[in-house]
Amino acid sequence: MTATSVNGAGRRIAIVVARFNQAVTSLLLSGCRRALLESGVAEADIQVVDAPGAWELPLACQRLARSGRFDAVIALGAVIRGETAHFDFISAECARGLQQVALASDVPVAFGVLTPESGEQAIERADPERKDKGREAALAALEMIDLAREKAG
Repeated sequence: MTATSVNGAGRRIAIVVARFNQAVTSLLLSGCRRALLESGVAEADIQVVDAPGAWELPLACQRLARSGRFDAVIALGAVIRGETAHFDFISAECARGLQQVALASDVPVAFGVLTPESGEQAIERADPERKDKGREAALAALEMIDLAREKAG
C-alpha cells in the first residue's frame, strides 16, 4: 500500500507517542507524520500527544478516541526485550489495551508499537529511510477510517 492509495483529506488524526525509548519513537513519529501529510491529512488535523511509555498508551488513546474529535488514533512506542520478564508484560498488555480501546470506542487505533529483540532492530524498523513502521501505522489508520466509512455508508 502506498500513501497515494488512501486519501487523508479531511481526516482528523491523533498520534500518541511514548517518550520511553525516544530515539526510536521519534523516528516512528517522523515516518508517521510524513505519511499522513503525503496522504492529504492537513497539519492542523494532526494532534500529537506524549505518553510516558508503552504501558500508558492505551489510556491516552482511550481518552482521545472517546473525545469524538478524531477519526483515528495512532499509538507509537517501542518495547525492547531485556533481561527480565518486563518486556513480556508490557508488550502484551499494551497490545491488549489498544485492541480494547479500538473495539470499545469503534475508533480505529493503529498499532505502531515495536517489540524488537534489540535497540539496533528497533532503530532499523523505526527509521523512515529503512523499514518505516511509523508510515505503516499511519496508512493502516487511514485505511481503517475508509473501511469504517464504507461499512457505515
